[in-house]
Amino acid sequence: MKLHYSNKKSEAEILDSIPDIDLHQQNISSSKNLLINSNNLVALKQLITTHKLKGKIDLIYIDPPFATNNTFTISNGRANTISNSSNGTVAYKDTLKGADFIEFLRERLVLLSMLLSDKGSIYLHIDYKIGHYVKVMMDEIFGIENFRNDITRIKCNPKNFERKGYGNIKDLILFYSKSDNMIWNEPKIAYSDEDKLKLFPKKDKDGRHYTTIPLHAPGETKNGKSSQLFKGIPPPTGRHWRTDVKTLEQWDIDGLIEWSENGNPRKIIYFDEQAGKRMQDIWEFKDPQYPVYPTEKNPDLLDIIVKTSSNEQSYVLDCFCGSGTTLKAAQINGRHWVGIDQSDEAIKATTTKLNSIKGDLFISQTDFQLWTEKKHSHQ
Repeated sequence: MKLHYSNKKSEAEILDSIPDIDLHQQNISSSKNLLINSNNLVALKQLITTHKLKGKIDLIYIDPPFATNNTFTISNGRANTISNSSNGTVAYKDTLKGADFIEFLRERLVLLSMLLSDKGSIYLHIDYKIGHYVKVMMDEIFGIENFRNDITRIKCNPKNFERKGYGNIKDLILFYSKSDNMIWNEPKIAYSDEDKLKLFPKKDKDGRHYTTIPLHAPGETKNGKSSQLFKGIPPPTGRHWRTDVKTLEQWDIDGLIEWSENGNPRKIIYFDEQAGKRMQDIWEFKDPQYPVYPTEKNPDLLDIIVKTSSNEQSYVLDCFCGSGTTLKAAQINGRHWVGIDQSDEAIKATTTKLNSIKGDLFISQTDFQLWTEKKHSHQ
């Protein structure tokens, strides 16, 4: 399925329409980390053609404008999250709507798909009003077979605004990979006391909480090691043992198999040996109450994404970097990063946030390259 609208360009037309504006390094640094003050279309093309990063980016997170038709400002060191007033310094304007907005975003996603590595992933943060159109567009670019999740992000506490409709406390994150061979470091969250009693209800003689799972799994194997007799018992019809019989016998010796009264073996899983439970697709990472930059995101949100979908020394890219939350998460977790934003206020906020990192991970302006378009080369 594809979206059809009058101003939709081909990939060749997108590349040809982007001017070849040189970027100029403004500081002395040989770091692989890049902070770019530029129109992100110009910068993304330069990353492909000049910086040779095509196919090298393992993780992309972007939080683009949401087609809200608002101007976002900063005054007295605080963000005016939604504002149509002229008070304060303009951080950015979100004035594109409808097909113009979709094509604005699509142009950038086409370039981002070129930069994404074969093991890479992209997370796009968007809201419920436009997100379903963006989903169809991303299916077209990245392939519906590479769609991984529509993550619901709880962004705020319930509001009591008078409107015809349910209150909105969430937005969404569309998660795609470039291929099946994606980086995936399984995220775990801690079990609660309630989980302990509900999911691990049994106790052994030492008082350790545990549960049991079947030793067999669906699918019949006729000649493999997982189809042999265990203690004289074959796996049930149409199933096979989860592992080879030698391992099952060792589990039994170690007391890790519980036998029912009718002789059915089950694997013992102890609560205190578990790293945590699997993370689901509803995340509660609320926005900062007093952001210094408009639409600033929760740092724990970015920390999870960076840890899960990149490895140390991976390149992480955010081409709407805003206050630099993605870049800080990448820096703290030992990743290389590329941040792009056209707003001077965003570059100031990002630099301040990066400089706030303490201890061994402290970052100075020699720890990243600062690039700008030629028009800014005098700065």
